[in-house]
Amino acid sequence: MNSSPPARRRDGAVTREAILAAAVVEFTEHGYARAGVRQIAERAGVTAMMINRYFGSKELLFARAVDRAFAPPTVVGDGSPRLAHSIARTLAERTSAGAEQLDPFLLLLRSAADPEARDIVRQGVEDHVGARFAGLLEGPDAGVRAQLGLALVAGTWLLRSVVGTTALAEADDGPLADILTDMLRPVTREGGASAAEGPDGGLGTGPDGAAG
Repeated sequence: MNSSPPARRRDGAVTREAILAAAVVEFTEHGYARAGVRQIAERAGVTAMMINRYFGSKELLFARAVDRAFAPPTVVGDGSPRLAHSIARTLAERTSAGAEQLDPFLLLLRSAADPEARDIVRQGVEDHVGARFAGLLEGPDAGVRAQLGLALVAGTWLLRSVVGTTALAEADDGPLADILTDMLRPVTREGGASAAEGPDGGLGTGPDGAAG
């Protein structure tokens, strides 16, 4: 009599989730070009053929991994009455020494230069944090302003956490957040027009009528 236990049926949803979770880690650590399907499969405990079965290709798997990584709010939350201050404070805290790594930024940094990955990364930024940020802004040009704000966020993260430039790396979170708040206010337009804007929201002009 055969007493061995019956083979356990593979759960497709569990397998798919294991592959996707492994892909997020591999793409974040190594970037699109250097992350291999075999390495992802090994991390997920499946074969490379299973990845093709569930996701079709490495490129399609990367697109799903980008969606997974970029969807949760990290620095830009779901709304605050003091949006500039909220983003600035979170950014200062999340980029301070010893803080948990911001994985979506690492994935972006290590993959965006790859021609095969660039459009996927761009779409991920626009569909998730870009759309979330723009949706929190009132007034015209919300998309442009949101992406300018994201440029400040990404640049601060890069110089403070990755490059570790001295002034930013050594800055205390509180004073740094105050400076970042002032820099973000023209983007969020909190508290009315900025000093560089005229009363109609356009660029202010000097006594001779030239833009100042």
